Amino acid sequence: MKTISLLLLAACFTILSVDAQNNPRGVEVEWETNLEKHKVPLNEFTTLLQPDQIPPIYDPSYIEISEARDIYLGEEPVISVEINGDARAYPLSVLMFHEIVNDEIGNRPVSVTYCPLCNAAMVFDRRVVTEEETITLDFGVSGMLRKSDLVMWDHQTESWWQQLTGEALVGDMTGQMLKVLPSQVISLNHFIENHPDGIVLEQPRAANRRYGTNPYVDYDDLDNNNPFLFDPEPDPRLPAMERVADIKVNGEVKAYPFSILQEARVVHDEFNEKRVVLFYSDRTLSVLGDGEIKSNHHVGAVGVFNPELDGQHYSFYFEDGQFKDEQTGSEWTIAGKAVSGPLEGKQLRPITHGNHFAFALLAFYPNAEIYE
Repeated sequence: MKTISLLLLAACFTILSVDAQNNPRGVEVEWETNLEKHKVPLNEFTTLLQPDQIPPIYDPSYIEISEARDIYLGEEPVISVEINGDARAYPLSVLMFHEIVNDEIGNRPVSVTYCPLCNAAMVFDRRVVTEEETITLDFGVSGMLRKSDLVMWDHQTESWWQQLTGEALVGDMTGQMLKVLPSQVISLNHFIENHPDGIVLEQPRAANRRYGTNPYVDYDDLDNNNPFLFDPEPDPRLPAMERVADIKVNGEVKAYPFSILQEARVVHDEFNEKRVVLFYSDRTLSVLGDGEIKSNHHVGAVGVFNPELDGQHYSFYFEDGQFKDEQTGSEWTIAGKAVSGPLEGKQLRPITHGNHFAFALLAFYPNAEIYE
């Protein structure tokens, strides 16, 4: 009787997942998700594909810098992650077609994620602490969107997670938050400059994907005010496709538009009593413009750091193509590393930040402050 009840319950969950969601393509999905637990209405989720029809990478392989130079463009963007001295680069040209890489960096289990529709690159610690134990989750691509953003699912409980925020919204894990880890979207050249001994994600050989191409042609056009499957209208304070770097301090969010950072190159700010400095470099390509990434326009890259080092506060400026500090004249990279001068070899502490389209950030954080 207990077995029959469980089967009926699972069937109920499957029916709910189809009936309670937007499913314009009539995709048949059998979820074993506990739909009785959810933080948002189920009809906010739109099903477009089968789970993992966009195939995540569960067993990544890597190549050395020398080989990566022959495969990838020097100015194409990568998600740069370093944990315990282990530095890895994840090209967006690959993540465009996979969206999630389940990995282990510096002995820490992580998920490196990218939602092209929101231009959201987020890296999470995939361990979750429950009342009973610590669980390491394996994440997949659910085939659903919410507010145009990727919805992830975990294989252990089949809970549904919002990629841009790292929060579980449906299932047994509802209310859990993944820890966001520091990462940076920079060019491959910048990654190599800062991590000459790093490794680069290899293109999966059996994936049959056209790496180096862009299926979302002209999506990041600043005149595009119609994000895919996004309702209601985007927040009017910024163009929908304006790129922003954002930080969260004490639960509050502040966004720094790339258009301002591009002009200033260096921005010092204080938000909720936290000092930050942002560097902007322009030698990084978009992956969401032309159909071929190699012919795309430049959108730049941003680094966000604590300007204090060894107990001293430093002031930075941009001159002759270099970031410099006023105190010593040392030169710094977009990744916050001093490469010449009295502070050579020093590293600014990176501040965890997001890198999104404005419409996406403001949809999930409507009270976000915008730097002017």
